[in-house]
Amino acid sequence: MEPPSGAALTVVMVCLTVVTGVLDAASFLTLGHVFTANQTGNLLFLGFGLAGQGGLPVAAPVVSLGAFLAGAVAGARLESTLAAHRRPWFPVALLAEAALLAGAAAAGWESGPAAREVPSPQRYVVIALMAVAMGVRNVTAMRVAVPDLPTTVATRAMTALVSGSALGGDRRLGYGTGALPRRLGSVGGMLAGGLLGAWLIGLGTRTPLVLLLAAVTVAATAFLVPGLTHRRNADG
Repeated sequence: MEPPSGAALTVVMVCLTVVTGVLDAASFLTLGHVFTANQTGNLLFLGFGLAGQGGLPVAAPVVSLGAFLAGAVAGARLESTLAAHRRPWFPVALLAEAALLAGAAAAGWESGPAAREVPSPQRYVVIALMAVAMGVRNVTAMRVAVPDLPTTVATRAMTALVSGSALGGDRRLGYGTGALPRRLGSVGGMLAGGLLGAWLIGLGTRTPLVLLLAAVTVAATAFLVPGLTHRRNADG
C-alpha cells in the first residue's frame, strides 16, 4: 500500500508537523535544553555545552542525537523491507512512531504531578524513545518526499515561502506553481504545534500526557491512511 497523494497527503504531513512542534515543546520545556526532533538545535546545544557556555547540558543532546540516528537506521530497515515485500510501509511506520511515543509516555509516567519533575534516569529514557520515534519519522518523511513538508524542520519551507511568493518572485523556487498553501501549512503547522505544546505545559499538563496525546494523534493518522489511499485509487 502506497501513501495517499495530493491534498490528503499534504494534510497528513501537516498534522505530523504539528505533532513535531508539540514534542519539541515538551522536550525543551520539561526535559532540559534538548530537542527530540530538531537535531540541528541539538548539534548547536552540544557545541555550546562542550564549550562550557550558557550552562547548557552535554548529555541530553548526545542521548537525543544518538537515539535519533538509531531511529533513522531502524526506520530505513523497516520501511525499505516492507516496501520490498509490497507491504503497507507508510501506516506501519506511523504506528511504530506512535508506539515509541507511547513508550516514552510510559517511561515518564511515575514522575510527579508537575510537568518538570521527571527524574534524571527516566528523563534520558524518555528523550531517547522520543528521538528514536523522530528518527523513524524523518525516514518516513524522506520516503514520501512531499516538497516543503519534511515535518521536523521549517527553515527551508520559510525560505521557499517568501522567495517563491509575490515578494520574492523567484520562479525557480516555486513562484506561480501553487506551492504557497503547502508551505504555509509547513510553517504554520510547526508554529501551531509549538504553541499547543507550550500551552499544554503551561496549564500544568504532565509531560507523559502530552506525549500520549501525540502518540494517539499519530496512531489515528495511521489508521486513516488506508481509507485515504483507497479513495485515491477509486478516484483514479
